[in-house]
Amino acid sequence: MKLTNFLSKYALYAILLALIILFSLSSPFFLTTINAITIARQVAIIGICAVGMTFVILTGGIDLSTGSVVGVSAAAAAWLMVEGIHPVFATLSALALGVVFGLVNGFFINQISLPPLITTLGTMTALRGVTMLLTDGRGVSVPVSGYRVIGQGNIGVIPVPVIIMVVAFILGYIILEMTKFGRYVYGVGDNEEATRLSGVNVKKVKYAVYAFSGFLSALAGIVFLSRLMSAQPTAGQGYELEIITAVVLGGVSIKGGEGKISLVVVGVLIMGVLTNGMIHMNIDPFYQWVVQGCVLLLAVSYDRFMEKRRNVIAMQSSAQQ
Repeated sequence: MKLTNFLSKYALYAILLALIILFSLSSPFFLTTINAITIARQVAIIGICAVGMTFVILTGGIDLSTGSVVGVSAAAAAWLMVEGIHPVFATLSALALGVVFGLVNGFFINQISLPPLITTLGTMTALRGVTMLLTDGRGVSVPVSGYRVIGQGNIGVIPVPVIIMVVAFILGYIILEMTKFGRYVYGVGDNEEATRLSGVNVKKVKYAVYAFSGFLSALAGIVFLSRLMSAQPTAGQGYELEIITAVVLGGVSIKGGEGKISLVVVGVLIMGVLTNGMIHMNIDPFYQWVVQGCVLLLAVSYDRFMEKRRNVIAMQSSAQQ
């Protein structure tokens, strides 16, 4: 029991500290203020999406379309601005599209009863094609120079994308920890049938979490667009792996119903430090993908191990009673 509690509370922090020490010894440029700010800016997009993914996974679902929503939202906003639409309206339209894409996922999951994996795999592929159509397979530059503030600006020494990410995490924390809806999210993931019988509209909860995930993915797409000042046809491609890994690494059970968004922050930081550190060590990008894939497997394996251990402890407690 004590070992389980210790691992649950401190394992993530120990991993993060170990990575920082390892990369600090490997590169004299890693442990610097400039690089710390760079890491924070780099993880902002993944972090924003991770908040929405946390809600989805807590309900027992998955959203593989996140990266594609990032790309298509950026492409839509850039295309609208090129067509002469005011940047504010272009941005709001892109955010609205993210919500719509989330609702589409919710529709197929709720009304057609398709598994979340298949549903979001389909929308991921379809939206990737839409991104290619909007960009015509090449970058679309943002015609408004002031737009770069969202992705490249700072308030004091803190990058604007980091502020957006922090606000997203605070919002997610408030919803999950301080509202009835947050309890419903946990309830759906823990025992969907029992939650339904208690009077909760499970379908509405699922619609809401996928819409929220779509909104935050679109917001991340706006940050991505502002950072590069152009929409790329491959924007957001492969982000799903990093986002899911960060969330599961942060202790959110892949089966749903268990996890804290506060620890997801640590999971996001671990992924950011890992990626940045491997770059400082000049590790080939292909090997970086191998490492990220292995981290995901280890994170899920750890989640399963902890679940089995909790079940054994629960059975032992019941037997003693």
